[in-house]
Amino acid sequence: MREIQITGKEEGQRLDKMLAKYLNKAPKSFVYKMLRKKNIKLNGKKASGNEKLQKGDQVFVYLAEETIEKFRQEVKVEKQKIPLSVLYEDQNVLFINKPYGVLSQRAKPSDISINEQIAPYAVEKGWISKEDLQMIKPSICNRLDRNTTGIIIAGISLHGLQTMAEILKDRSLDKYYYCIVKGTVKTRERVCGYLIKDHRSNKVTIRKQKIENASAIETSYEPMATGNGFTMLKVKLVTGKTHQIRAHLANQGHPLLGDPKYGDKKINEWAKKRFSLKGQLLHCGQLHFPKKMKGCKNLEDRTIKAPLPKQFEEIATQLFGRESWEAGM
Repeated sequence: MREIQITGKEEGQRLDKMLAKYLNKAPKSFVYKMLRKKNIKLNGKKASGNEKLQKGDQVFVYLAEETIEKFRQEVKVEKQKIPLSVLYEDQNVLFINKPYGVLSQRAKPSDISINEQIAPYAVEKGWISKEDLQMIKPSICNRLDRNTTGIIIAGISLHGLQTMAEILKDRSLDKYYYCIVKGTVKTRERVCGYLIKDHRSNKVTIRKQKIENASAIETSYEPMATGNGFTMLKVKLVTGKTHQIRAHLANQGHPLLGDPKYGDKKINEWAKKRFSLKGQLLHCGQLHFPKKMKGCKNLEDRTIKAPLPKQFEEIATQLFGRESWEAGM
């Protein structure tokens, strides 16, 4: 028999979700069968699995040690393989400034991404223990394309993960991106459309009229600086779909400078020769949190900012002059 004491880091999750992490090699059917047979109890009483756990709760697992070992694989902390540029951190969340060329999440097992660095960093900093990792999986809450830079949100505790997931889902978190686009944009715009993704090519198309399997999208943007046939934009991502900013702006006649998928080939070739630019200039530079939140109260009405990458900064300065674009940051 094993007794599991629920701490503040695990409270708020359903009992069956916690058991799926603890008995991580067991099929769901086995877990529910053990609950029905009272081989797993909550606070000494029969449980169904949908109970929300509270700090101080006790989960009793009345199984032979060899059975527990059979259905349980200990979660080990990987070594941190890439450094993290941390913008803000506490016991619940972590905000990281992702550099160019780094994956947010693994595409295949051999990949190295930001996501695998969260747990070892949090353990090293003392925000979470190795024992906590058996029932909590710190991870990123949003994703950026490999060649998009800027703020990655990560949850450390279950409380942090749930709060970030909620404000991302209800769109109460304001997300702002900076980019340089072809053409001159003189006024603030708010555009809507429909996005269709081709999974085979990993490319999207934008339509103005609704069609089957298309997702409604909305993008707001305003000019920060103009010059030399380009504009630096501050973009508010109202919805958050794959390649939304890149494809939506290209559809508006303002493709991103350096964008290999949706950009202008001639301009990209010029930028490659002039600036050695290899990918799109797109940076998630600012998050603004709602004034009232159910969790993570210390983030209420707070703004997190990530400075522009060096190359982005240098190109913007050459195209517009530093004072011009810096005033809008």
